[in-house]
Amino acid sequence: MDLLVIGSGAREHTIARALQQSSTVATIYCLPGNPGMQLDGIQTVASEMTDFAAMIAFAQAKKVAYTIVGPEQPLVAGVVDAFQDAGLAIFGPRKAAAALEGSKTFAKEIMAAAHVPTAAYQTYQTVQAALAALDDVRYPVVIKTDGLAAGKGVVIAQNDVSARQTVQTFFEQGVPQLLIEDYLEGEEFSLIALVANNRVYPLPVAQDHKRAFDGDHVPNTGGMGAYCPVPQISDQCVAEAVTTILEPIVATMAERQMPFTGVLYAGLIATQYGVKVIEFNVRFGDPETQVVLPRMTGDWAQVFAQLLKGETPTLQWQLSGITLGVVMASDGYPTQSTTLFVLPTLQQFAKRNSTFSFASVTEQANQLVSAGGRLYTASYSAETLGRASQQVYRDLAQLVLPTTFYRQDIGFRTQVK
Repeated sequence: MDLLVIGSGAREHTIARALQQSSTVATIYCLPGNPGMQLDGIQTVASEMTDFAAMIAFAQAKKVAYTIVGPEQPLVAGVVDAFQDAGLAIFGPRKAAAALEGSKTFAKEIMAAAHVPTAAYQTYQTVQAALAALDDVRYPVVIKTDGLAAGKGVVIAQNDVSARQTVQTFFEQGVPQLLIEDYLEGEEFSLIALVANNRVYPLPVAQDHKRAFDGDHVPNTGGMGAYCPVPQISDQCVAEAVTTILEPIVATMAERQMPFTGVLYAGLIATQYGVKVIEFNVRFGDPETQVVLPRMTGDWAQVFAQLLKGETPTLQWQLSGITLGVVMASDGYPTQSTTLFVLPTLQQFAKRNSTFSFASVTEQANQLVSAGGRLYTASYSAETLGRASQQVYRDLAQLVLPTTFYRQDIGFRTQVK
């Protein structure tokens, strides 16, 4: 069978490569994809992710068995509704359910209805109201834009000056409303689950590193690296999160006539008062996908086919070892992009032991060229974090350019107590 993956980043490269390993799959298409995917023989399709009609026409012409959606933007815009209305199989939430990520206020309302623990918050539509609210907050405080922000719409303000500047900046950028919420202390982790027929199938937990620089120094990014599993998060903690957070959310969505099907990503924090929700996403995380999916020892193509048929998926996981992923980014990320520059050839990447998932790259004169932002993720699995880290960083050192950077401490929190 032929399959279609929608998206262009390292997450989508990882999904496509995982599907490709199935003996039942003939061709994997990625729309629009990126030229780095050629390393794995994935066929890219030049099309805009906002052009639902063109995507549907392609899926119909190629008779793809089903489609997987990577990024949040098309999900929030209703791509699943459009495909299903055209009679095409697609795995992901419909537009109404995708509001869990599209609107943080909506997500908070669903959490309240489901009695799911999260930080106390207030929503503000004007800069004057938000600034006035800062007179009574306790620092640090979390300020979030209400819509999609590619993982960069959150600021943890340590003091009044920073908070007021953040509020002003967000509203100047045209944000319609923002949330000001209490800061939660504890160990953060990402719990991603597959959801179908109101049943939740959790994947192994991962830990993302959102800050750009070593030691978790600002600014916030879409993610600079991750590892899976997370040894400092116990199985009991994960089980608690599934029963007190994921399952109640799925049940509440069903009760409200907007049943959730697809990937439910819970950004969680283990506090002294129990596990609480930081945010919800409605798709695989990036870079978590690059370290979670490789740990499945079964057949990913079969898993999604089972879910779409209403069957219980066969999920088999590697129980030992750890998978580490480190992101290489262009200088200036996430606030600005450097000028275009040539990357190493695909052959040079192929000579390394790590697995490379490409993101913001393009092609000029048969050469890989940076398109700014996060360029690729290098990942490796080993028996220990130390061995995985040694291999990944050895490979990255062979490929680093003066116009790029990467964090050199991914996984450091395994040593922090």
